[in-house]
Parts: sequence; C-alpha cells; structure tokens
Amino acid sequence: MENIAENLEKVKARIRKACELSGRPISSVRLVAVSKLHPVELVAEAASAGQLLFGENYVQELTEKAGKIETKVNWHFIGHLQSNKVRFLPGIVSMIHTVDRLTLAQEIDRQWREKQADVCNLLVQVNVSGETTKSGTTTAEALELVRQIATLQHVKVCGLMTMPPFFDDPELARPYFRELRLLAEKIRNEEIPNVDMTELSMGMSGDFEVAIKEGATLVRVGTAIFGER
Repeated sequence: MENIAENLEKVKARIRKACELSGRPISSVRLVAVSKLHPVELVAEAASAGQLLFGENYVQELTEKAGKIETKVNWHFIGHLQSNKVRFLPGIVSMIHTVDRLTLAQEIDRQWREKQADVCNLLVQVNVSGETTKSGTTTAEALELVRQIATLQHVKVCGLMTMPPFFDDPELARPYFRELRLLAEKIRNEEIPNVDMTELSMGMSGDFEVAIKEGATLVRVGTAIFGER
C-alpha cells in the first residue's frame, strides 16, 4: 500500500524547491493529484492528508468517485473529452483542461447554460509537439480558437494546457513548456474579452520541476502520489 500522505509531502517539497529555484512564490503553483484508475479509497486518503484538488481522465470514473467522496474536494477534468459526455460534468468539475475544438466548447457552454451551473472555467489544449497520438489544437490555430470560444457566455478561457513528448531527461521537455508559455503571453497581449490567460497546465510526475521553471501554474501528478496503476 502506498503511503499517500508521505508521497504528497515529497511532491510538495519538490514543488517548493522548483519554485524557489525559479524565484516564484509557492502559491503560484497548484498540485492536481491525478487519481485516474486508482480506487476511491486512495482519493479519500489523499483528501484526508490535505490534498483537495484532483484530476480525472474518464467521465464515468469521475462521476462515480465524486459521488463517494465525503470530503469536499475540487475536481478538474484532464482527459480527452467527447461532446456526448459533457452533460455529466456540470456541478462536478470546476475546470476542464482539454478543450481542443470549438464544437466541444459550444457543447460545454450549452450544458452549463441548461443546468444553470456557474460559468465553466476551461483551458485550451495545444499540441505543441505536433504528435499525431496527442489531442490538441495547433500552436498556429490556438489564438483563433481562443477568440471563437471567448464569444460564448457560459465558459471562460483561463489559459492553456499541453502534454510534451515523453523523455527520460525532463530537460528535453523544456522547449515545449517554453513554447506554451510564450503562446500564452502572445494571446494575453491580444487582450481578448472573457479570456484570462493566467493558467498553464503542464508537467507530470517526471518533469513538473522543469514545467514550473517555465511557468506552470497547474502540475498534473499521479504516479508520484498514488504509485503505478
């Protein structure tokens, strides 16, 4: 059995050190504990240890866990999202990290409006590596997609998300994190209404220190907390 509390403290210590090395306040980075494919008991254990922000990749798994956790926690959806599954998310998630097309944003807008939920915070997913196996809009098309989503009334663009290629050396992921940060700065300078380019979701268990040094505000960490699936 993994010692979740100990693992969380180790991850938080790594985050603190990365923030110190990059001259950033610890408050500028939030840890998203990625609990996909792990039992709800481990989520409850993490919540008891003070971790209240979790990320899930699958809608059915998320809704089942959300109904079983007694502690009030904050859920982010971080997996590939099909439009026909959006209807299950209002009232459960506070942010969706993986919006990569206008039709998906429109469905989120519609479902949040129909359920009379609060505005859905979302991130535009950008495939900075161009890998065909990864979802996301392109770097070239991201600005126009943000402009289009910004016209919707029941969603708010809060920033960008990416997944770089996997490298044994996390430093090799740095150019991809840097590219996302520079893209966010470019979009921020456009001063588009209803767009708040303050969040960068990037970095996982093996490379989140490098992502923090390049500006990550949300790091998605699963294995280092919950162990291998």
